[in-house]
Amino acid sequence: MTSRSLHRTTLALAMGAALLMVLAACAPIPKLADPARPIDGPEAAERLGLAPGDGQAIDQQWWKAFGDAQLDGLVAQAIAGSPNLALARARIARAAALTENAEAAKRPNAELEADVTRQRITEHGIYPPPLAGSVQTLANIQAGLSYEFDFFGRHEAALQSALGQRRAAEADAAAARLSVSNAVAKAYVALARSQAQSRLLEQQKGLRDQSLDLVRQRSAAGLDNGQDLRVAEAPLPDIQRQQVVLREQQALLRHQLAALTAQGPNATAALQAALPRAVEWQQEPRLDLLGRRPDLAAARARVEATAQDVRAARTAFYPSVSLSAFVGLNSIGLDDLFKSGSRQYGIGPALHLPLFDSGRLRAQLRGSAAEQDAAVATYNAAVLDAVRDASDQFTSLQSLRQQQQQQDALVSNADSQFALADQRFKAGLTSRIVVLNAHQNQLQQQRGQIDLQAMTVDAQINLMRALGGGYAEPGRADAKPATPDDRG
Repeated sequence: MTSRSLHRTTLALAMGAALLMVLAACAPIPKLADPARPIDGPEAAERLGLAPGDGQAIDQQWWKAFGDAQLDGLVAQAIAGSPNLALARARIARAAALTENAEAAKRPNAELEADVTRQRITEHGIYPPPLAGSVQTLANIQAGLSYEFDFFGRHEAALQSALGQRRAAEADAAAARLSVSNAVAKAYVALARSQAQSRLLEQQKGLRDQSLDLVRQRSAAGLDNGQDLRVAEAPLPDIQRQQVVLREQQALLRHQLAALTAQGPNATAALQAALPRAVEWQQEPRLDLLGRRPDLAAARARVEATAQDVRAARTAFYPSVSLSAFVGLNSIGLDDLFKSGSRQYGIGPALHLPLFDSGRLRAQLRGSAAEQDAAVATYNAAVLDAVRDASDQFTSLQSLRQQQQQQDALVSNADSQFALADQRFKAGLTSRIVVLNAHQNQLQQQRGQIDLQAMTVDAQINLMRALGGGYAEPGRADAKPATPDDRG
């Protein structure tokens, strides 16, 4: 064997031994309990009683289905001026910056340094006389390059965690947008309901005034007694009280709409809302609910991010290897700085071994694992609440539709009673009081009809919110909750 081949063999053995020493030097990774599991997959549908498959798609601008341009404008204004949405956008920008920082860690780091220092050189250092003890100008220009090898996936895990947090911020922004549009639509419907009730109540008051005038005339003629007059007067104070209550409701709802649309409280003082009809749409909660709500998407993204944090914490137990290099000019005195003899350069690897830091690393890993379990628990709680919410809204909507059918029958009956009473009055077969009472009953049933119409529309708005309001996670239309890996 030649001396050169012997040297190569010795070098290979030395490198192999060094690698074994590096691997042996890794801090021991503690055994963690199995991670919590998110509610996911077909078994979730069976467990939660959800219908399988995808449900009817919802337009992201679902409120336009009501066909009210005034409502459309209010929602658009609220979305444009909402401070909550501005805060959500700021959080997205912050998450994007953290993602860029994580991406930068995977690339080489380059820097340029230049400095000039006027200093007295010590007489007991490395410089001999005549430099020792003199005052000199030290000049330096240097470019450096460093790179840390990601052998164990630390930087990739950090990047994926940052991407998960960014997706969570984007889903939070979508949830805030849905919350704003939902609040505006509900307030608008409530205002329309109150104003419609006020109009019918004003008609009822007019009929009560007519009835009271007739009773007073009859009392003056001795046809009715004082008891009849007291009975005729009794409903008026209650009607007037209801009018006061409705005026207060309308003022508060206008203030709410003004605040939601980022305006002063008087900006909506003249707003007259039209009560929309319930749309021919009903959506039973299905399995795809788990991917259609922005709050669930945000919780799922945080589960994924914390799973990556656990992976990053585990890689901290392994060695890290980096390589750095520099090239530049260095001289004593500016006159010699750019001469060829002032060149300097160097290159060298670096190895970091976590030998005596395992206590901190174990605590960090266990903390990351606990954060992951907490994120899964939060997600599971959000899923259960979402299923309950959607089921409640769907049940309420079904009930209100049935109530509406019964109320429509009551209104039809009241209309018939009023028409018959009016015919009999015109034929001289009954008194004006009977007609007025029949008209009162007709208006009262119409008020109940308005209440149910508004409640049905409100339930539809709630159901659309509960089913995600048309949210679709960008690039992840078929996304499912991430299942954390076993943590070892």
